[in-house]
Amino acid sequence: MRVATYDVPSAPGSEAGECGVFYFGQGQGGGVEDNLSRWIGQFEGAGAPKKGEKTVHGLKVHTVDISGTYLASGGPMMKSQGKKPGYRLLGAIVEGPQGNVFFKCIGPAATIAKAQADFDGLVGSVAKAAAASS
Repeated sequence: MRVATYDVPSAPGSEAGECGVFYFGQGQGGGVEDNLSRWIGQFEGAGAPKKGEKTVHGLKVHTVDISGTYLASGGPMMKSQGKKPGYRLLGAIVEGPQGNVFFKCIGPAATIAKAQADFDGLVGSVAKAAAASS
């Protein structure tokens, strides 16, 4: 389930992008590697994806950065949007205590390059919620 959508302002001479945040619940949404592989599979003519792992506020975060021709699907029950050359995806999967949280930022490469620091800041802001007091 998509829990947030952010518009990514376009770089000069380019189109806007989009950043979606998804949470499906504990044990839902598929495994980390399955999702990273699916995202990578949404591109053709791409070089080797840049994959990484880091820890943010005690949470394990898996990242991927891939560029190429995006095979833009329209989602379930929707028509394909066709191939979009020159696109880039920044993705992150945070292993949360109550399930994975998925961040997927996609758009023209110039737009995503311009937004990379903001994406890194968004992912870098995740933290475990404080325990509720009674």
